[in-house]
Amino acid sequence: MERNWGMRCLLRWLLAIVVCGCSYLKPVAQDCPARPASGTVVADPFNIVSQNGALTAKFTLEHSVDTAGYTHFCYNYQAPNQIVEAPTLRVNPGDVLNLNVVDGIKNSESMKMNMAPPSGPTCGDGGAATINSTNVHFHGMNVPPVCHQDDVITTLIQPGTPGFQFNVHVPTTQPPGLYWYHPHVHGFTEFQVNGGAAGALIVEGMEKVRPEVAGLAERVFVIRQQYLVPWIPGPYLLTLNYQVAPFLGTSPIIQMKPGEKQFWRVANATIQDFLQLQIQLNGVLQPMELIALDGYPLAQTRNETTILVPPAGRAEFIVQAPPTGGSAVFFTDTYNTGPTGNLDLSQKLASIETTSDASYSHMPKTTSPSADGVKFFDFAKQPATIQRKLFFSEEFGGTNGPIQFYITVDGQKQKVFEPNEQPVITTKVGAIEDWTIENRALETHAFHIHQIHFRVMEIDGKPAPDNDLRDTIEIPYWGGTGPYHSVKLRMDFSDPTTAGTFLFHCHILLHEDLGMMHKILVTP
Repeated sequence: MERNWGMRCLLRWLLAIVVCGCSYLKPVAQDCPARPASGTVVADPFNIVSQNGALTAKFTLEHSVDTAGYTHFCYNYQAPNQIVEAPTLRVNPGDVLNLNVVDGIKNSESMKMNMAPPSGPTCGDGGAATINSTNVHFHGMNVPPVCHQDDVITTLIQPGTPGFQFNVHVPTTQPPGLYWYHPHVHGFTEFQVNGGAAGALIVEGMEKVRPEVAGLAERVFVIRQQYLVPWIPGPYLLTLNYQVAPFLGTSPIIQMKPGEKQFWRVANATIQDFLQLQIQLNGVLQPMELIALDGYPLAQTRNETTILVPPAGRAEFIVQAPPTGGSAVFFTDTYNTGPTGNLDLSQKLASIETTSDASYSHMPKTTSPSADGVKFFDFAKQPATIQRKLFFSEEFGGTNGPIQFYITVDGQKQKVFEPNEQPVITTKVGAIEDWTIENRALETHAFHIHQIHFRVMEIDGKPAPDNDLRDTIEIPYWGGTGPYHSVKLRMDFSDPTTAGTFLFHCHILLHEDLGMMHKILVTP
C-alpha cells in the first residue's frame, strides 16, 4: 500500500469541518505572546518554582492566528512585567500544585463534537465539548484521576466562566524528572496541542538519584509541532521552545561553553512525530549519557548516539559541548512509521555554538545522593497476577489509507472510544499485570497510559535489554506479513492514590481524537 499524505490532511480537515459541522476560519485577535524569531538563541522557558510546599499560579488559555495562517493556542501566565507562554512548573515530591485555569478564548463560533457529553457527575463547567473548551492533563504524574487533580474524562472548562482550580497533590514517591502538561478534551486534543498549548513540569531531585547531573548546567527544551490546522491541509513545522526549526534557512541556536557538560531535559510535545535525537559534530554522532526516560531515572545510565523519543515521551541526558571554536548540530533523524504512517523526516533542530558568555541555571550540588523512596524501583521482581493482550488496528477506506483507528482488548468487540462507555478493563489496587500490546496496523503507534508508569519486560517476545520504566512507548508497524510487533509491559496498580477511572490510548493525537482510546477502572 502506498503512503497517502493527502488522506492524512483530509482526515484533519474532516475532523475540523465535517465532523464538527461549522466554520472556524475567521481571523481572531492576537491574544498569544509573540513567539521568538527563527535563527536566534534558544532561551529556556520561564520558571515558576514551588514555595513552602506549594506552587500557585494562574493560566489563561488564549487563541491567535498568525500572519502565516498558523493557529496558536497558548497558556498565558502573568509574570512580573510580562506575559509568558507555557512556563515550566517546578515542584518537589509532596508539594501541592494549585493551578487556576481560565478559558479566555473569545471566538463567537466554535466546533462541537457530534456526541453526547459524559453522563453522570461532571467536573468543571460541563456542557458540550468544543474546540474552545479545555482542561489539563498532567502527563506522567502518578496522581489521582479525580476532579481537581487529573480527571480528563469529565473535566471541562468553558470560555466566559470564572475558571477552574486544580489542586494536584504530588506524591512523596513521585520520581524526579521531566513531565509535561497539555489539554486533553476528547476530539480536540490535537488542535490545542498543535497550537502550542503545552509546557514542561519538573519534579525536582534528579541529582539525588542520579548524581551524574549534580552541578551541571540545566537546559529545558520542548519540541512542538505546528500544522496549518484546521485552515489549510499542508506541511508542518517543528519548533524548539517555540522557535521554528525550518527545513531551509537559519536554525535556532543553542549556546554552550566550550567543552562543558550540560544536562538536557527534552520533551516531545509534538502531535505525532517519533523523534530520533542526535548530536552531530562534523557529521559524526556524539555520545549522550542517558539519565532518565519519561520522568523516571534509569537504574544505570548508558551512552547512546540516538535516543528515540515517541510522541509525548521525554528524555533527559548529558551532552558535552564542542571545543573552543567548534560547533555541532542538534538533529532528529528520519523515522520510518510504515506504509500508512506519518512522514517523519530528518531535520536539524538547532545549531550548537560555543561561547564563553553562555548563561543558564545549574542543577543543585548534592553531597548525599539517595534513591530512597523512589517509586517502582523493584516491582519488576514481583510476578504478574493477570495477563492481558491488547492490539492496535485500523480500518481502511479502499486505497485512500486508514479512516478509523482502534485499540482493542483481545476478545472484546473492536470499537472507538465514547465518553459514556464503560471501562473496557477493570482491575483493583494491588494488582500487578502483564499487558502484551500488539500492533496489527501498517503504521507505528505510541501506547500511553495515564496515572502509572510501566516497566518494559519484552520486545517482540524477547527480554527487553534495559527494562526501563516508561509511560509512553512506540510499537513498530506491521509489514503486512509475518508476526505482529509487540511489547510486554508490567503494570503496577499497587498505589492506592491512582484508584479510579482513567485512560489509555495512542499518543498520535489525531488517532486519540478519532477514538483510539479506552477507559480502565482501578477499584480500591
